[in-house]
Amino acid sequence: MIRAVSLIKSCQKADEAVTLTYENRFRRRMAMVGDKGSEFLLDLPKATELGDGDFLVLEDGRHIRVVAAREKLMRARGTDRQHLARVAWHVGNRHLACEIHKDHIVLAYDHVIEDMLRKIGCLVEVFEGPFNPEGGAYGQGRTHGHSH
Repeated sequence: MIRAVSLIKSCQKADEAVTLTYENRFRRRMAMVGDKGSEFLLDLPKATELGDGDFLVLEDGRHIRVVAAREKLMRARGTDRQHLARVAWHVGNRHLACEIHKDHIVLAYDHVIEDMLRKIGCLVEVFEGPFNPEGGAYGQGRTHGHSH
């Protein structure tokens, strides 16, 4: 099986795309199938964040564009900036991946977290879209604090 051996941030033209969920966009080694059916083995030196719009480089020189899959998400809006900051604290205290926007936070859908957000006064909207949460504060891409 042909291998994808590196990741680049841009290229002139992609030969194919591979659509992946947030969970599947942090990998080192995994058999994958492109959106047009090409099979390849992701074989990187270390676990790497495969960002939406990045390109995997196959051994034969072809490029596979990484696309963030549509996922079930929820958008949490606070009543004002102070409330939204409090909401962000609760989300961070639970170590949840999230996208932080000026007037809302986006999280992967979870009925328990949805209930918590509503109980602390958030307006919660469930929707589908690509999930591209913040990276860690101490490195690029996904990082884990403590002993994770």
